[in-house]
Amino acid sequence: MRTVRKCPSLTCALLGLLFCAANLVQAAEFRSQPAPKDAEAYIISPADGETVPENFTVQFGLRNFGIAPAGEGNEKTGHHHLLIDFEGIPALDTPLPATDNIRHFGGGQTETTLSLSPGKHTLQLVLGDKLHIPHNPPIMSKKITITVKE
Repeated sequence: MRTVRKCPSLTCALLGLLFCAANLVQAAEFRSQPAPKDAEAYIISPADGETVPENFTVQFGLRNFGIAPAGEGNEKTGHHHLLIDFEGIPALDTPLPATDNIRHFGGGQTETTLSLSPGKHTLQLVLGDKLHIPHNPPIMSKKITITVKE
């Protein structure tokens, strides 16, 4: 009688692939939920063109949509990501990375205090779903420009 040996590393690899595939399916299902066309993200404060001190508060606004912490909520909720001096538009079909230029507010926060160097800066909001993926269509604010005084 011949004994078939099981390869534990192959079993682990297959289980890992199945887990990743399940997560991708979950992300694709959640991403497929469209955002209402009237949903709008906007920056309440500071105003476009405003001059601000080195430390200032940014207030986030959202219409016709709900806020929920990352990892929670449904297709009609999300959380804010603040783009600071971000060139172009981030990838809209994958989770937004956390960088110096993309700040995550996964706790459902609606404001933050920033400290930026003197000079001109741009700010823009992008709403992300529970997996940090922008909605479809994306819910983004207008990009504003501020000047931090010296």
